[in-house]
Amino acid sequence: MNILAIIANFKFQDLLDILFLTVVAYHLFIWFQGTKAFKALIGLLVLGAVFTIARAWGLFLTTWVFQFLWQIVVILLVVLFQSEIRQVLEKVNPLKRLGFRRRDKSEEWIVAFAEGVFALAGEKTGALIIIERTERVQEYITEGHKLESTPTPEVLKSIFQKDSPLHDGAILVREGEIAEVACYLPLTPAEGLPKEWGTRHRAAIGLSERCDAWVVVVSEERGEVSMARGGQMIHADSPQRFYPLIQEALAASGPGDKSWKERIRYFLLSRWRTKLTTLCLVSLLWLILAGQQDFEVTLRVPLKIKGVPAQMEILEPLNANVQVTLRGLRRDASILDKENVVAEVDLSGAQPGKMGVAITRNLVQLPDDRVQLVDVSPREVVFTFQRKPETPHK
Repeated sequence: MNILAIIANFKFQDLLDILFLTVVAYHLFIWFQGTKAFKALIGLLVLGAVFTIARAWGLFLTTWVFQFLWQIVVILLVVLFQSEIRQVLEKVNPLKRLGFRRRDKSEEWIVAFAEGVFALAGEKTGALIIIERTERVQEYITEGHKLESTPTPEVLKSIFQKDSPLHDGAILVREGEIAEVACYLPLTPAEGLPKEWGTRHRAAIGLSERCDAWVVVVSEERGEVSMARGGQMIHADSPQRFYPLIQEALAASGPGDKSWKERIRYFLLSRWRTKLTTLCLVSLLWLILAGQQDFEVTLRVPLKIKGVPAQMEILEPLNANVQVTLRGLRRDASILDKENVVAEVDLSGAQPGKMGVAITRNLVQLPDDRVQLVDVSPREVVFTFQRKPETPHK
């Protein structure tokens, strides 16, 4: 496969193809990351790569087995991970990704959540609560147990009471629902923090330094409520002060309130390593598979002349050429040029005056039969001939 020739014939449609698949692959990675289906998705990608290599190398038996089992494997995965797949499909909302997300008009859960947090503070029960925003936090937290519940005062108290097996660690609140409990967060390496801050405060600061999540901390010793965001700690001394902080965290959880420049900058720089890696992998996959793509190429080739009688000469056209459209696999069609595609006419019957010559398909010679001639233009070339002037004898 001539990789340089394939790259040289890179088209705008190819760019759109790569960018679209990059966006899809990136969001699939983000959505499935941290779920039970993520490892299965990676396994599918590995099996797909093995199948592609087997087919490219002509491994008949391996290719046949994969074709037979592929549909069964996909059906089994859909059945086993239907819950995770349903959650991912529910998130496929283009308006939400562009910042035009529909705001939840019901704020009852926020009120109940604030009451529950300060109820814990009043009882001096330590708590650590992650408010997830635009960036998924799974890659920064460890352990964790799945739990689907609303963060009401009763639920918060049952989780963080000292006798609960789930009280050690943080809970993750995603879109107004508790998603995980007993999560462990990375500690901040920063020095010079207040001495009264314990492990919970250092963990809250550590996570807020790595992503855009906000973390609520309830101090067990002092019964204080604080909010960590962007590596900074904000103290909330009352539910009235805490309530607008939660509203701000939720209202600013997307790029909807940002200018277009800020949106573009956020789109390019947020999780840029993951995006760049996805783009490179998709580009490599395109480069591997592009050679199998049906491809058309249009060339303008010179019309070779043969058989002109010795007493005749061509007045016009002196440099005739034709345009040919060829189709084949990209690996074959992309290396075609005017050196290996030849159009030749026989003018042995030329007479003085004009003579029309039909340009038929059989006059175009191709390098091999893997490429087909789709069209040739013009269909006729008109030549003008005259007799050569006689040379006077000395």
